[in-house]
Amino acid sequence: MAKFDKISVLNKLASAPMVPVFYHKDAEVAKAVVKACYEGGVRLFEFTNRGDFAHEVFAEVSKFVAKECPEMALGVGSVIDAPTAALYMQLGACFVVGPLFNPEVAKVCNRRSLPYIPGCGSVSEVGFAQEAGCDVCKIFPGDVLGPKLVKGLLAPLPWSKLMVTGGVEPTEENLNSWFSAGVFAVGMGSKLFPKDKVAAQDWAYVTAKCQEALSYIKK
Repeated sequence: MAKFDKISVLNKLASAPMVPVFYHKDAEVAKAVVKACYEGGVRLFEFTNRGDFAHEVFAEVSKFVAKECPEMALGVGSVIDAPTAALYMQLGACFVVGPLFNPEVAKVCNRRSLPYIPGCGSVSEVGFAQEAGCDVCKIFPGDVLGPKLVKGLLAPLPWSKLMVTGGVEPTEENLNSWFSAGVFAVGMGSKLFPKDKVAAQDWAYVTAKCQEALSYIKK
């Protein structure tokens, strides 16, 4: 069962609007990365559903987070169907993210009062997701769609809360371009976790990058 419900998760996202996106087949590496992000001020973390037995890795990380990162809301990403969402919710996922919008996933999440953040690439997709109860929609892929889509979408749908993933970097210039366009939050993957830093287990680097990115966002 999820430790935090929809209201709690959305409040955390509003206060620290950056969601690291990460997957690793080694649970110990995943735990270390989550802990480093937590120490850097992150309060939502998306573990991506990729690779064989990813749900087993998630189960271990979920138990670790409950003890070592008590204010962290751990969620799952790359979810495209309802059975997968239900599986991860049973393992403690506090929110569900997808690369696309599936109304069946929305039903499962609404039933358990958890946020579903679906991937959307147009005004119509965002509208359909909102009708299904999605409080936050993911603009994906961000590097293809760009900040102009965000700004243009918010003109007719100003109540929309948008989280962009793809093409987000922990630099002041990049983050300013997205937040100036009006995004509610950002999701960030490989730019926070360079392969060489993960291989070297340089967790201090990850913590520092999270702190740096969040400081830019607060500006």
